[in-house]
Amino acid sequence: IQTTSIIAVLTSASLAAGLALQGSLANFAGGVLILVLKPFVVGDYIIEDTHGNEGTVIHISTVYTKLKTIDNKTIVIPNGTLANSSLTNLTHMDKRMIDLKIGVSYDTDLKKAKDVMTEVLMAEEARILEEPVKVFVSELGASEVTIGCRFWVKTEDYWEAKWRVTENLKNALDEHQIEIPFQQIDVNLKK
Repeated sequence: IQTTSIIAVLTSASLAAGLALQGSLANFAGGVLILVLKPFVVGDYIIEDTHGNEGTVIHISTVYTKLKTIDNKTIVIPNGTLANSSLTNLTHMDKRMIDLKIGVSYDTDLKKAKDVMTEVLMAEEARILEEPVKVFVSELGASEVTIGCRFWVKTEDYWEAKWRVTENLKNALDEHQIEIPFQQIDVNLKK
């Protein structure tokens, strides 16, 4: 038996094994990085930015991470993907800013609209009192003036507070006859 043939067979087998294990080794290395650096832990809500997968982390192993979505599905993501792409951790910090934008008509008294919106934000029970409330003209759009609202809540109160304030803003603006316009086009006919 020629030694060059044996070396060629061993080299080919090593190359094939290396290529076959490449993904698994990348996932293992990614898992080690995640477990050591802890960009997220079990219980965090994350969004994997590359593919848009998101959910609550329920399990981290050395090869993959499991997420539970809000509609109770399980997503299994290889750790190599998580270690080599950007992700957003929504629950890592203890507080979050709620940032809303509401459009009002160009005919609206902006001071009145801002006062009404500020009143709604100040009355929000989940608002962190030590943090400022901001109400400001954000943009002059094609058919509306966009007013921005920002305030801080504890992370665990984020969604409930956002939904509640959005509804309360709509009701308060309606109560004060402040129009929230819809997209419309004025057509002028020339004879």
